[in-house]
Amino acid sequence: MTDAASQEAPGRRARVVLVDDHRMFRTGVRAEIGRTEETGIDVVGEADDVESAVRVVAETRPDVVLLDVHLPGGGGVEVLRRSAGVEGVRFLALSVSDAAEDVIGVIRGGARGYVTKTITGTDLVNAVFRISDGDAVFSPRLAGFVLDAFAATDTPPVDEDLDRLTQREREVLRLIARGYAYKEIAKQLFISVKTVESHVSAVLRKLQLSNRHELTRWATARRLV
Repeated sequence: MTDAASQEAPGRRARVVLVDDHRMFRTGVRAEIGRTEETGIDVVGEADDVESAVRVVAETRPDVVLLDVHLPGGGGVEVLRRSAGVEGVRFLALSVSDAAEDVIGVIRGGARGYVTKTITGTDLVNAVFRISDGDAVFSPRLAGFVLDAFAATDTPPVDEDLDRLTQREREVLRLIARGYAYKEIAKQLFISVKTVESHVSAVLRKLQLSNRHELTRWATARRLV
């Protein structure tokens, strides 16, 4: 870790929970920022889906949660919703996605910032402390999405068609658009194939689409894939 990160450590501590469904990524983040004596960050818990995230956040009450947007069980927005009653916890989205809909969704859900996984370890340490202090932190390009969305007075910040879908339907939509088979989606979301089929039918009906090919084009046009 560079000097910029180590300068945060003296007299400063931040308790952090990592929420991401890729174990190797969590291991990498822990190795990069979790050297407490050097960075001042103490990783007090990890989770790989919505249920475990809600439980770990409630049990550990960290200062900051590093939260992936796409998670089995309902996504980052669901974690935010179900953790709203845990006082003193702030959320920083850390995701591979730079889609405007994802950024705006988690900010509306209560996250204090959004950075992509291209961020350096040093910058991530600094971002954690800034979020802990109550600041808002965004990767440069992503801040524009939020400003544009919430500054608009004549258009809603989220696609009206997309708003018709539940959080679970949005997850299924993204996975279908990415080419996943029903069985793969069922496994990833911990639901049955029949439930996946029901969600797909609901999505097609609500969006007035005929098949998964039209659905994929619809999702791609809105940068949801």
